[in-house]
Amino acid sequence: MSILFVVDRTSHWPFEIPGSSVASARAYLTEPAYANHLRARVVNLCRVNRYQGRGYYVSLLAEARGHEPLPSVKALGDLQSDELRQAIADKVAELTRGIQHEESDRFELDAYFGRDPSGAHGPLAQQLFDASQAPLLRAQFRRSDDGWQLEKLTPISADDVQTRHREFLLSAATEFVTGDNRAPAATGGSRRTPVLAILHDPAAEDKCSNEGALRKFVEIAPRVGIEARLIEPGDVDRIEEFDALFIRADPSVDNYTYPLARKCESLGMPVIDDPESVLRCSNKVYLDELLTQHGIPKPKTLKVHKGNVGELIPALGLPLVLKVPDGAFGLGVVKIESEEDLQKHAKELFARSELLVAQEWLPTEFDWRIGVFDGRPLFAAQYMMAPGHWQVHKREDGQHTEGDTIAFSIGEVPEVVVETALRACNLIGRGLYGVDLKQSGEKCWLIEVNVNPNIDAGNEDQILGDAIYREILGVFARRMRAKRKTAAPGYGRTAYTRNPEATLSETNDERLAAAASGSSKGTRSSL
Repeated sequence: MSILFVVDRTSHWPFEIPGSSVASARAYLTEPAYANHLRARVVNLCRVNRYQGRGYYVSLLAEARGHEPLPSVKALGDLQSDELRQAIADKVAELTRGIQHEESDRFELDAYFGRDPSGAHGPLAQQLFDASQAPLLRAQFRRSDDGWQLEKLTPISADDVQTRHREFLLSAATEFVTGDNRAPAATGGSRRTPVLAILHDPAAEDKCSNEGALRKFVEIAPRVGIEARLIEPGDVDRIEEFDALFIRADPSVDNYTYPLARKCESLGMPVIDDPESVLRCSNKVYLDELLTQHGIPKPKTLKVHKGNVGELIPALGLPLVLKVPDGAFGLGVVKIESEEDLQKHAKELFARSELLVAQEWLPTEFDWRIGVFDGRPLFAAQYMMAPGHWQVHKREDGQHTEGDTIAFSIGEVPEVVVETALRACNLIGRGLYGVDLKQSGEKCWLIEVNVNPNIDAGNEDQILGDAIYREILGVFARRMRAKRKTAAPGYGRTAYTRNPEATLSETNDERLAAAASGSSKGTRSSL
């Protein structure tokens, strides 16, 4: 497999390295030649300092296309996390003692594919590359009474490399292409008592599990040999007291839950929603590329950039649907009925994202929602459109209304609907997903795969009852036991012996009472 260097502009990479080629970010994102049948590993040397900027999308679409991006989208997120920066700082602490810099209390080190252009701190540069997986990296250190402390890690672009270092960059990149990819080692851990933390937010307007469902999770957990405890946003600093985390709160990449999930993953704790699933499902551009690559039926869809807005109406007709890539609860989704609508809303949405998604209009009375967990169908339901509206959620004049939920057994659902949902989920992972599909006769189209799907008492559990909670908890139980058998001491809680008074001060009943208010339908989304 060859290497494809992707840069903001090809003039930023004037090198010719055997076994590699170069493309601009715009070309990689928009030209079919890079999406179809390209066998290459993508090294992203674009500027990646903006969420949903071009550099972000290069790594995101590379993952969807199976191009093994360096850095991955997850690695880019890690570099924004103070907790993970501190974890890297701990890893390199021994090497920072060797920093020789007397001019000031600040020190800056550039690392190109794990090599230091000054030649003075080679092992440190290599360690930073191993930990961050950023091909071009700038590390900033500050002197303290305890020595040099890692203060900031920033991925840099090819254009940020100083002219005097260009020859060294060519050498480092050539060494990388010849096969030295310096993959970081995996880590893990193990412990004994299985205790599942269920994170919910009583103050959230949109909830993905109502009071009745949360109570069921807590009551049924002992039947599968584990304990479940409800925690709230103010409790997340104590996450290491637990063995696993079930996030029943907003899982967005830019919310506190995402770095929390990353932290749990780094500790070896099973977590739902896992960070990789969040990244893949939260961006409709990624999902569209993934579904296209694997031939999964979906509405006719176009990736929209500022240069092709005029092509949407001729290609998709009117009405059409325009979406921001990471919208949820029907937010950031607009029905376009005229050229004026298109120009107005495209301008508004481009302020949020470099790329948008446009889809053909497929009106139906309901969306199928297929719940999938650990690669198996869990539940099925029809989400009816809100009365007088074209979406499941209707938000108007400060009011929020939703359509009804009608549950079905898996056997009652058309086979093509279930099979399409499973095909899509198996491309993403082994997490808990809510798949939205539209059906007309023998045809069905996949609309979205959502993380953090609703599990509400009285809705999704209409057919299965307690069994739906037992199935979910059972997966957690199996994963926690597997971790306990294979991981090294130190996994999960920092100390096994636990004084009940030293954990969460409120009881589950108190927290359930506090969860009673607010909407209960959560992350249901549709065209």
